[in-house]
Amino acid sequence: MGGHHSIADPTQTALLVVDVQPDFLPGGALAVAGGDEILAPLAALLESARFGVRVATQDWHPPGHVSFASRHPGRRPFEVVDLYGHEQTLWPDHCVQGSAGAALHPALPWERLDLILRKGTDPQVDSYSAFRNNWDPRGDRPATGLAGYLRERGVCAVCVCGLARDVCVRWTAEDAAAAGFRTTVLWDLTRAVDPAADETVRAALAARGVAVANDEGSA
Repeated sequence: MGGHHSIADPTQTALLVVDVQPDFLPGGALAVAGGDEILAPLAALLESARFGVRVATQDWHPPGHVSFASRHPGRRPFEVVDLYGHEQTLWPDHCVQGSAGAALHPALPWERLDLILRKGTDPQVDSYSAFRNNWDPRGDRPATGLAGYLRERGVCAVCVCGLARDVCVRWTAEDAAAAGFRTTVLWDLTRAVDPAADETVRAALAARGVAVANDEGSA
């Protein structure tokens, strides 16, 4: 089934484009294999009339962010450590505020956006989801305010795409469903850090009530 079959009234549907930034694309600091393959179809999707609200997230870390392996002496990228009682993957330095790698990728028509949501701006807290930060020292996952923004715009359904499927796309979709939005991941318009985890990701999304669909490019 194509993604467009599951999309409601366009005025009540939001497109969430997650972290399409050079650092997550081939050649970037935290490159997702095949990330460049989604650029042309994403551009067409943003130009389409299928969504009443279009939102992009932008990873936007201060230098020395707590999620960077370089911040933890003796640790290497992709090691997992305990942070505030939860697992934290340590990443290569990426999407540092103001850097070229943190920019929204120039191939997409960002002028179509209604909102750019910057995340990961707290130096002590990581942030994968567009809706909530990761755990902070108090054990909370503070809201970004996106759910309220979408509700006040009359949105009841969201379609999530972008990078990376198994991290920020997954967390965004799960939090969208938890916030009460009818949520679909446009699977073919995402790419994974670890494609071997795809079946795990699909099962986790299904368990949270998130639909998975392929977008067929129908405008």
